[in-house]
Amino acid sequence: MDADESLRRYGLRPSAADLVRIRSLLEAHASLERAGQGRGDTELMRLCCVQLFAAGVLDDVLTIWRAKQSSFDAACSIDVQLLCGAGLEATKAHLAADGSEDAAAALDHLLSCEAAGDFIGFSVQDRLRSYAEYYLGRPEES
Repeated sequence: MDADESLRRYGLRPSAADLVRIRSLLEAHASLERAGQGRGDTELMRLCCVQLFAAGVLDDVLTIWRAKQSSFDAACSIDVQLLCGAGLEATKAHLAADGSEDAAAALDHLLSCEAAGDFIGFSVQDRLRSYAEYYLGRPEES
């Protein structure tokens, strides 16, 4: 499956049932990327992250983070804002409470990006509108 097929099949706001498949796709391609840059499909990985972002499930934050960290290309393709589908403050609180090394690294990166101004004017809805424009070429219909 490539990004175009995933977009056709699941849309930008997948059903809860489809999230399982999207997580699986993301994890499989992240694993391929960790094995060798270019083995995974980073365009598909980015779309999977957008789809998970749209769902706003805090348990997906580290899944997205691990995918972002799987290669240089993935790190560049997966926007840091995609960690924050549940909102910036909720994501920071979730990562702080997690206690794992991955969560600490993700929180440190998030805080650094926030300090650098990467979240000025950030809102989940505005990002979703932006992704709809990018992937659909138009605002997403509600």
